[in-house]
Amino acid sequence: MNVEVDAIERVLKNATEALESSKYHIYEIGEAARQEQEALSTELQRAMEELDETIRTVDKLEEQYRRARVRLVEVSRDFKKYGEKDIRDAYETATQLQLSLSINREKESNLKSRRDDLQKRIRNIDRTIERAEALFSQMNVVLEYLSGDLGQVTRILESAKNRQLLGLKIILAQEDERRRIAREIHDGPAQSMANLILRTDIAERMLAKGEYDVVKAELADLKQNVRTELEEVRKIIFNLRPMALDDLGLVPTIRKLTQDFEEKMKIRTRFELRGKERRLATGMEVALFRLVQESLTNVAKHADATHATVEMSFLGDSAVRVVIADNGVGFDLNRWSSKAAAGESASFGLVGMRERVELLEGKFEIESNVNAGTKIAIEVPLDDGSKEEENHG
Repeated sequence: MNVEVDAIERVLKNATEALESSKYHIYEIGEAARQEQEALSTELQRAMEELDETIRTVDKLEEQYRRARVRLVEVSRDFKKYGEKDIRDAYETATQLQLSLSINREKESNLKSRRDDLQKRIRNIDRTIERAEALFSQMNVVLEYLSGDLGQVTRILESAKNRQLLGLKIILAQEDERRRIAREIHDGPAQSMANLILRTDIAERMLAKGEYDVVKAELADLKQNVRTELEEVRKIIFNLRPMALDDLGLVPTIRKLTQDFEEKMKIRTRFELRGKERRLATGMEVALFRLVQESLTNVAKHADATHATVEMSFLGDSAVRVVIADNGVGFDLNRWSSKAAAGESASFGLVGMRERVELLEGKFEIESNVNAGTKIAIEVPLDDGSKEEENHG
């Protein structure tokens, strides 16, 4: 037994040292990526400022060029009032302004291309940082286990292996959700607000010039844009925690989810209810809502479908069954099962859903074939505890 313990100690020591070394290298990669991200962000900020200045210059030159052309037409028509020198001066002024305008338009186009390229590079670096952080976190968890009391190793390996993996997947899912929300806010409301600020600056300049009709139209358009962005913010809030789930219950909230999904994704989506609708325990309603939400997200991302259905069945007082189906491209179920067994990250989404259903002591089934769509069936029992919590609510 002592020999076995010594051997385990050596294995643990070697594994710990290798992981520590790898963790340090991953940390260096992450730090280098962060430094590059900061440098690119600074460069992007300068490019955005230069672009704003160039847009203002182009606007100014366009107005000057318009006036120069009017002047040129004026002096060219009235030979009695204007001489050859006046015509030549007006022509040279218009030509010079046209050249400056062309140069600045080209500069504006180049700056926009540079801005787009920098934003793309920053997004790529963000993904590198996310992968490095995920690996770093996983290694920390593993090192904590390896650095623990040797007497607990067997018990940990036997009783906590699955919980550790599930815990890691839950942590990663939470971080993915936070990053998704941050990206959604950054790419949506944040970008639109920046655009609104720029357009209000333009409106102020036009107001100073006395172009009141143009300013009025611009303000009306801005008002509509603010309404649109407010709706986007409300949708983000709904996705975080739909208030309708507390106020109205699971069925109306999922019905609204399918309607919003159809409107946003342009995928025809039908919701069907079977059995007598009833309120469930708060935790059960949240869990089922998130499972349906994640299933529809997978349809939007991967299925390339034109039609989807969500069918909810209340099986008396004993269970709830939810079936989410689509007519998309489907996938090879055997290949997916192999990836899931190997722990490949590409399968974590459905694996995480299955494990959450199992935590609810339910059943999770997948039917899919290549080019034949996918169907996910979830059935969760309603135990006495759920009913008791519901009655108290």
